[in-house]
Amino acid sequence: MPRALKVLLVLVLIGIMAVVAAFFNLKSKAEQAGPHPVNTRVLIHAGSGLKSIAAVLQAQGVISNATQFGLWARLTGQHTKLQAGEFEIPAGASINDILTVLEHGETVVHKLTLAEGLTVTEMLIMIQDAKGLTGSVTNIPDDGMMLPETYHYSWGDDREVLVSRMVNAMSDLIVAQWQMRPKNFILETPEQLLTLASIVEKETGIASERPQVAAVFLNRLKKGMRLQSDPTVVFAITNGSGALGRALTRQDLKTQSDYNTYRVKGLPPGPIANPGRDSILAVMNPADIKALYFVADGTGGHVFAKTLKQHNRNVRNWRRFKRNQK
Repeated sequence: MPRALKVLLVLVLIGIMAVVAAFFNLKSKAEQAGPHPVNTRVLIHAGSGLKSIAAVLQAQGVISNATQFGLWARLTGQHTKLQAGEFEIPAGASINDILTVLEHGETVVHKLTLAEGLTVTEMLIMIQDAKGLTGSVTNIPDDGMMLPETYHYSWGDDREVLVSRMVNAMSDLIVAQWQMRPKNFILETPEQLLTLASIVEKETGIASERPQVAAVFLNRLKKGMRLQSDPTVVFAITNGSGALGRALTRQDLKTQSDYNTYRVKGLPPGPIANPGRDSILAVMNPADIKALYFVADGTGGHVFAKTLKQHNRNVRNWRRFKRNQK
């Protein structure tokens, strides 16, 4: 064999051995634990290339060498399968582990809890401030049309889409409950159900009281009495922007508004807040009581009365309690 050919074969063999050694060295690096001692969240933006992804991972401290990450991703063919989103990389995750996380797209789940009794304005402020959501809400729902619950979303989800989920959830609940209404129900439309539920929601924060509060208002509607609900006056004064920030006055009760149930008979034109599921169920399943009145009892709850005489006595007790508190 000519000397030149022998030299060439030796060089080729050395080259192959070097490539094999480099491969196994890189494979070993990919299997080693990562440098981060705690779970770490990383955000991969849509449209990011492999080089950008590797740079983000290195900047976040979950890999120590972006070049090694990129080479191994290409060798394994995973570089074309990496997804965008917010991911939680487990503490000490190897390059192989990280590629698996990014490939399968198991993104971090965020939670947004919207409390019962908030107005649409208050809810939209919370949605606007929620971390990770994108876009703006241009289709503003009416008050009462967003179901208060805990909603899950991923980084980059659209605010408008999330609001639509809330509206659809409320619509589905109201429709389902309305179909189960009893015969001779005093309320005439699903909208009235939602309106009364919103008043019940604002009148008490105690779940066990809601059926009793609902019963009082339904009893008053049946007798043609004014509802005389303080929260409706607050809504009239604030135009649904939120809390009043002070106690109601006698002058407030004279506020000219279709929402002021001290002045108008029947229900207001629409909901005064977004009621929760329990308040809606309370209107559909009110307590079997004849009470027409209720007032705070000083413990956070209310005391109920069938007659005005009983109610006046309860009011005096409440006022005495307030004076003692002062």
